[in-house]
Amino acid sequence: MTEHTKSLIQLHFAVALFGGTALFSHLLPWSALDITMFRSALAAMTLMVIVKVQGDSLQLNSAQDYKVALVLGISIGLHWVTYFYAMQLAGVAVGMLAFFCYPVVTVFLEPLFNKTKPHLRDVLCGAAVFIGVFLLVPELNMQNDTTLGVVIGISSGFLFALRNVLHKQYFSHYKGTQAMFYQTAVVSIMLVGLVDFNPLDMTGFIVDDGLGELGLLLILSCVFTAAPHAFMAGCFKYLSAKTAGLIACLQPLYGVLFAALILSQWPGANVYFGGALIVAAAILETVLVTRKRKKLNE
Repeated sequence: MTEHTKSLIQLHFAVALFGGTALFSHLLPWSALDITMFRSALAAMTLMVIVKVQGDSLQLNSAQDYKVALVLGISIGLHWVTYFYAMQLAGVAVGMLAFFCYPVVTVFLEPLFNKTKPHLRDVLCGAAVFIGVFLLVPELNMQNDTTLGVVIGISSGFLFALRNVLHKQYFSHYKGTQAMFYQTAVVSIMLVGLVDFNPLDMTGFIVDDGLGELGLLLILSCVFTAAPHAFMAGCFKYLSAKTAGLIACLQPLYGVLFAALILSQWPGANVYFGGALIVAAAILETVLVTRKRKKLNE
């Protein structure tokens, strides 16, 4: 098996794991804030071990980088809280698809840093996402949990896009495992004082022949958070940005599939149509942006 094939399988596995994080918004009986804090704390410890095993340093290059890590941590912490809350309100399929507007949001955020203007095709992709999101909304009423979940999911996508743009501009010289160690550490410190759930009340690893809260939390933190970031850190050496971006667009499909099979959350026809528009726009933007970057580098 070639290194390219290994990296391809590795990336697919990582994206599937990222899609699987959505399940824990319903598997763990905690608030979105509690899930995020405990997940981040355990993920930070796991990533610290991975960084040390890889022989890398935890120390950053400058004081400015620590400030950037703080901003990135706050951004991704707010993203994770809104991400889980959106799916608790609207269900995994709707919440995840609303969040997945982030690739198109990214295209509109980047010009603010690069001092460029979005192209007409970007505006058209944005319109397609808007129509797709509109199809996810059952009624224009913020008292409706699904509608509120869609709005929060979009907010989560915006926060994730902002974090990604900032990371690319100011923190991309660090490995994914190093960067995520600091970000998960910041999230856990930021939220620890806001947690409602007492960890001493947590059920064990196995309860009644099934996973208890501790077991679910460990799997979420180590398998579905730290592991995919570690996998992704090593696969970009052999894969193009276009390939990586297109495979990443499969994340909501994995998430919806897992939710249907494990949680029996089967989406309605409007969700399929809206999701198809959102994912198609994300794929198109990935192809166009990657093609543009390739031309600029030639």
